[in-house]
Amino acid sequence: MKTIGEVIKLSTDYLAERKVEPSRRTAEAILSSVLQLKKMELYLHFDKPIVESELTLIRQMLKRCAKGEPVDYVTGEVEFYGCKIKVDSRVLIPRPETEILVDMISKQISSGVLWDLCTGSGCIGISLKKAHPELSVTLSDLSKDALELAKENAQKNGVEVDIVQGDLLGPFSGRKADFIVCNPPYITEAEYSQLDPSVRDFEPKLALVGGVNGIEYYQRLARELPARLNPSAKIFFEIGSGQGAALKSLFPNSQLLKDWSGHDRFMICDSSSF
Repeated sequence: MKTIGEVIKLSTDYLAERKVEPSRRTAEAILSSVLQLKKMELYLHFDKPIVESELTLIRQMLKRCAKGEPVDYVTGEVEFYGCKIKVDSRVLIPRPETEILVDMISKQISSGVLWDLCTGSGCIGISLKKAHPELSVTLSDLSKDALELAKENAQKNGVEVDIVQGDLLGPFSGRKADFIVCNPPYITEAEYSQLDPSVRDFEPKLALVGGVNGIEYYQRLARELPARLNPSAKIFFEIGSGQGAALKSLFPNSQLLKDWSGHDRFMICDSSSF
């Protein structure tokens, strides 16, 4: 039988030969998933043998990655702000930038009503509900398939949230919120054609493309949000890296914040932004 250390090396070499990067980190993620060990534990048990049934599953997962499928879809789960979030081709894979957004929001909210629009996997609303149990959280999305997975994720993380299906603010007629979070599709049609194949060929286009100019969802929200806000409400957006100036014209008194790479990535608004 091969040991964990031997399989990590063989898997890394296999992926590197097929131009899958980062090859070692991908191999570690696959072994961690199959063996149910944290990355550090893999190295603490470097000489532990791997049984044939586990090797078979590892080989199957490596082949999927070799074909370009994102490792997070292959393992089926990601860690996100203290939650374990299931992911598959029904939803986007949560990005590190979105975790930054959640941390930013978590420091600025308390009890009240929070809507997570374009929720996808539910990672934003679920993690905020877990961090702030006093919140009343509703997840919404146009995709029924995405909401089915979001429901699973809420149950998996032991939080109670409401789930509604519809387009942006459509499901919230006659209601108002204290906090609204939205990470909408913001990639342009032209940008979509240039995306890395691991994104373009596997992640749902519905959750990526925000129209010809990439800001169509924000334009709609600028028109529709004022009627849905309680006094002192706050709105939090994730935005495309080159969209800051255009969105500032839609939300004049908003605050633009940068990601770790120094790009405009987040926007915070309140009732004075309209």
